Amino acid sequence: MSEDKANNCYRGRLAPTPSGFLHKGHIQTFRKAWERARDAQGSIVLRIDDLDSGRCTNEYYDACMQDMKGMGLEWDEGPDVGGDYGPYVQSLRKEKYIKYVQQLCRKGLIYPCTKTRKEIRDFGLSNRKGDEFLFPQSFRPSKPSWDINRFSASMNWRFRTSWGQQVLLKDEKVGDKELTVGEDFSDFLVWRKEGIASYELATVVDDIQMKITEVVRGEDLLISSARQLLLFKVFGQILPTFFHCDLLLGLDGQKLSKSTRSLPRLFPTS
Repeated sequence: MSEDKANNCYRGRLAPTPSGFLHKGHIQTFRKAWERARDAQGSIVLRIDDLDSGRCTNEYYDACMQDMKGMGLEWDEGPDVGGDYGPYVQSLRKEKYIKYVQQLCRKGLIYPCTKTRKEIRDFGLSNRKGDEFLFPQSFRPSKPSWDINRFSASMNWRFRTSWGQQVLLKDEKVGDKELTVGEDFSDFLVWRKEGIASYELATVVDDIQMKITEVVRGEDLLISSARQLLLFKVFGQILPTFFHCDLLLGLDGQKLSKSTRSLPRLFPTS
């Protein structure tokens, strides 16, 4: 247990991505995050995860904020905007992410990657669930074949994992989960050649800086949580606890998705 938790200083977060309209699965997860913060007499931070500028739009951002208020959700922290707590916005935090990825580069924990998604897919190495392709060890460059003191923001950078390593994920809902590098996931992106942090890196940096003690998210992000645990550890941080919510399925048995365009607004404006 962290010192913050021992002092009853629970800090949770709401972290929507404005790449589509929210659906009932988001509502369930955000409601649970809010309830757990309130039950712990803690605080909750609002953060907008809008790194993907190609999919995140002002329309979806406005709808997201309206829908969260329509749920009756409140948050306790964010930049003070016009006398109110606005959200932290990831697209405005690039310099903070660069400082952390430069640390990884100087330690030799990441490497530049020129392999395309097609090359990774064509290699055909799937994880044990069969829902994503693993980055094979043979695709790694020799170490070190680059200047560890010269990070380039115009390249893909991957975190070098240790194949066979067991990652223990302690979860307040689903219990302990053990994931294996090389079976469940492998080397993952921390920086994209478009000049933006990856989801994994940005999430960890923000959770560190915002002193988040518990992460509430959907069960489909278990592997992301395991990747992020590796980053928390190399940055020397106390690990947050996790609470992975059950997924809501549609009539077709598939998880609800923002890409399901037929889904209506949950709280439509008049």
